[in-house]
Amino acid sequence: MKSLLKLGAIAALTLAAFGSAQAQDTKTVIEAGHLLAVPGDGYLRNRSVTIEKGKIVSVERGFREQPDGVRVVNLRDAYVLPGLIDSHVHLTNEFSPTSRVRILSESEVDLALNGASYAYKTLLAGFTTVQDVGGANEAIFSLRDAVRAGKVPGPRIRASGSAITPSGGHVAANGFSPALTKIFTGPNACNGADDCRRAVRETIRSGADVIKITATGGVLSNTKAGLEQQFFDDEIAAIVETAAMMGRKVTAHAHGKGGIEAALRNGVHSIEHGTYLDDETIDLFKETGGTLVPTVLAGVTVTGWTEQPWLPAPSREKAAIVGPLMLDMLSRARAGGVNVAFGTDTGVSKHGDNSQEFDLMVQAGYTPEEAIRTATIVAAEHVEMSDQVGTIEAGKFADMVVLRRDPLEDITALRAIRVVIKDGQQYRPQ
Repeated sequence: MKSLLKLGAIAALTLAAFGSAQAQDTKTVIEAGHLLAVPGDGYLRNRSVTIEKGKIVSVERGFREQPDGVRVVNLRDAYVLPGLIDSHVHLTNEFSPTSRVRILSESEVDLALNGASYAYKTLLAGFTTVQDVGGANEAIFSLRDAVRAGKVPGPRIRASGSAITPSGGHVAANGFSPALTKIFTGPNACNGADDCRRAVRETIRSGADVIKITATGGVLSNTKAGLEQQFFDDEIAAIVETAAMMGRKVTAHAHGKGGIEAALRNGVHSIEHGTYLDDETIDLFKETGGTLVPTVLAGVTVTGWTEQPWLPAPSREKAAIVGPLMLDMLSRARAGGVNVAFGTDTGVSKHGDNSQEFDLMVQAGYTPEEAIRTATIVAAEHVEMSDQVGTIEAGKFADMVVLRRDPLEDITALRAIRVVIKDGQQYRPQ
């Protein structure tokens, strides 16, 4: 009954969103007064963006009268950006005081329906594409496919499914009774290079677009296993090799310096978090071409939980250490020239609050336009979709964010969204 009630709520949400959305088969011209078509290149003034069947057909100078049947959207007083990309989310979950109890009561159906609600919040926050790195396989892959098929409104989703972890590692079943631990231990837990090859193959068979591993311990895992390297080098190398054979890249959750560097040395393409990077680590990022997804918002969020009794003691201890380090980490990464893609770890923080990461990036030394570039051009390359999203150019999906104020003057303008456009359809935040 609980799942049916949630299903009814999601259906109503879906109908409301699509009932007000522009039909994709209507030719539309967006008249943009300030168009940040390619973040990093500054605004283009007074441009007409023509959209057909969800794609951008052309971007032309000036405004002109359009033939009958063409829908014209007057945004001459607005600031128009490419749809934003969050490279690290968890759409099927949102951390709360009841999280550990919900593990015992929620089904994959519940998770998928929760995810549909969170996906819509994410879309209304201006994020038209996301990479979900660590969600229950059936729930997140079903949600991804439903969004792709137009059944549910949300950002297009690239998903890893459950992260691959060593037994007892971060995201493994920790802190439960032996009986529950046995039940909760899935096929993504592996030990030894051969077993890790198996885990990669099974994850890809389940539907993974990208492989995520936990190269080090993590803050929110209920275990005193530290924050350093937890996979052996040969295990990481086996994961990367197997993923490559099956056409997938690998990203690694990693906090400790040793774990970050082991992942990069063994061919992992990107690092989530990167808390303890130093000058040697920065050099290795540049040598290997690795990308950092910093998730500073998650660090700020868990710092606020260090006195909360509902957070297990091992997690409180780690949160108090890691959280305050992450802003400085990002500042050092920027100064060192590390390639950074925008990512929040939303699901730790609340869905829909993703743009708060931009404020933190500016505090770390980024200009507003540099920060926006990490969530458009750089993130599009990171999620292997740069031919489809990241800029407002002919041939790409018609994804845009329309703002009332200039975000290059004040990055908090990204919290005052007027309209979100995805695939040419318009969504208006309440």
